[in-house]
Order: sequence, then C-alpha cells, then structure tokens
Amino acid sequence: MPLKTNTTDAGGNGGMPPSRFHVQPMPGADFGGMVEVAGIADARAAIAAAEAEPDTLPEALNEARGLLLLRGMRAISEDPELLVRLSRLFGSEVEDYNQTLVAKNNVHQDVPEIFMVSNVPPAYKKPPARPNPPLTEDGKLPTRFPHRRGWHTDQSYRRPPPDISLFYAKKASPEGQGQTLFANGILAYNALSPDLKARVDGLIGIHASSTIGRTEYAVRAGEPPKDIQPHEAPQRQPVVRPHPVTGEKALYMCEAGQMDWVDGPFVGLEPGPDGEGGKLLYELMRHYTRPEFVYVHEWKDDDLVIWDNRSLVHAATWYDAENIQRVMWRTTVRGNPGPEYAGEKRSWIPV
Repeated sequence: MPLKTNTTDAGGNGGMPPSRFHVQPMPGADFGGMVEVAGIADARAAIAAAEAEPDTLPEALNEARGLLLLRGMRAISEDPELLVRLSRLFGSEVEDYNQTLVAKNNVHQDVPEIFMVSNVPPAYKKPPARPNPPLTEDGKLPTRFPHRRGWHTDQSYRRPPPDISLFYAKKASPEGQGQTLFANGILAYNALSPDLKARVDGLIGIHASSTIGRTEYAVRAGEPPKDIQPHEAPQRQPVVRPHPVTGEKALYMCEAGQMDWVDGPFVGLEPGPDGEGGKLLYELMRHYTRPEFVYVHEWKDDDLVIWDNRSLVHAATWYDAENIQRVMWRTTVRGNPGPEYAGEKRSWIPV
C-alpha cells in the first residue's frame, strides 16, 4: 500500500478547500511518513489546523502503515496541553496516568495524560544498556533481534491494549544516542513464508508486565514468579492482529521483557525460554526486525513521532545518562482495539 501525499485541490476534493497537510515518505524506510503543514510555521497553529481537519492525520497514519513524524513542534514545550489536544484526534480516550497505577514521579505534574520518559528528576527512566558488542560487524547501530533487545509494543500486557502512542522530544539526546527503533509488523507478516504464516495464524501469545517476574531474564536467572493481584495477571493476545481500520494483518508480539516465559510465550506450545514456544518467538523476532522492516529515528528537539501499537514494535537505545539530560513526553490513546475486544472490562484496573 504506497503512501499517498495529501495534496488534493478544491476541484478534486468535492469542493472542499485543500488540506494543509502534506505527507511525504519517511527517508530511509519502507513505511512511515513525514508531515509538513503548508503555510504554517507554528506548532500551535498546526494543531489547530489538525483539529479543523480531524480525519486527516489519522488517515495519514493508516496510509503510512503506522508511523508519522512531525518536526518543529516547539509550542508543545510551552503548552503541554497541546500534546493532549493532538492526541485526542487519534482515539476516544487519552490515558490519565494518575488513574492507572503509574508512579507519580513519572507523571507530568500539570497534565496527567503525559508520561515522562526522562533522566531528569523527579522522573527517572534509566536508558537501556548498550548491546554487546555495541556495533555490528560493519560498524552500524544494531537493530536486529537478538543483538538488539527490548523490542515491544506499549502495554501489550493489558486487555484491551492501547491503540496509538505520541512521543515528543522536549529535550532530545544528541545524534547517535537515544534513538528509537521501529519495526513494522504488517511488512513482517506479509513477508513470512507460507509455513510460518500457517503456524502463527490463530496462535495466541501470553503477554506479561516486566515487573511480575515472568520475563525471559527472570526465568533464566531462576527467580520465582511474584505473587500478583488479578489486575496484574498476564494477558492473552492474538499473534496475528488485523488492523481494525485497514484490515491489514500484522505480527503482534514482544520479546524477552514483555512476554510470559513461565506459561508461554505462546498458548499450546512448550513453555519456557528453551521450549518450542521460545524457539518460535526467537525465529519470529529475528524475522520481524530484519533491516527492511526497521526505521531508526534520530531525535531532534521538538520532534513528535506518532505510532500505531497495533501494528508496530519499537525499542529504545542507550544514551549517556550520566552527562546528558533527556526529556521525552508520551501520551497513550485508546478507543479502537478491534472487534475481538468489544465490551471487555479493563484488565489492569483493580476491582
């Protein structure tokens, strides 16, 4: 599905005025789009224009197969509520982190819909370790599993899982550090061999929070799983997930830190890191993160990246947290997980 740029004129748009939003393909990737707003330099005005065309950016996100980049959104730093306003275009609910058991020091003090990913107090999010070795044999940033670890989709251990994340760089790390990597599950699913498609269609994954002692690392270290409350329980999700708007199928899975390696990672397959299920997950994640399915984002101050958790996974990378301050703001949008989840109560809310 090639990306279409939104450049229709009034005569070709049913008499409507032309859209101010123009979406170009993401450089260096086979998915994603860069959004330009014609005639507008200020992010505040751009967000107002998006609200006047409320379907334009969500449709562009779908056409770009789940990834959009908007640059120069500086006004969000001055007025963080603008990020929430923009987020509301992508779903019926923007998560209030004060209501979902998130540590208070990681929630924006004035805008509870903003989760702070930062090493600046009171928030503190430690960056991931460098891969071992830190570079590939040809001197490049590692992106492919298992050399690169940490691939996940946000909050997959919840049912219903979220739809969209928006991530804003209030203060980015310097180029070459703190990149965010994205891998496209639609492209990865389409490129599976017929045999692998037959194995994964209908397969169910078991997703678990990294805090309950069921990660691959915890199991390999011999740590016993923690006693948990019902709202902390692992959740089952389809490994092949049709997009609720486009119908395109995507791989929907994570790796070591966000799957259940005690009873999973897959229903009906031998559990554990060295079981049949673990071996299949490794095979799938190596495929999912092939270079042709991956985009590496080098952050600049005031970048805003929007991604679809229903069809992409992402991974964080190392930065020098001892000497660099990095401040990122994230919002999470819900509202259309697909018909499979219709009418479900939220698994993560204590009764």
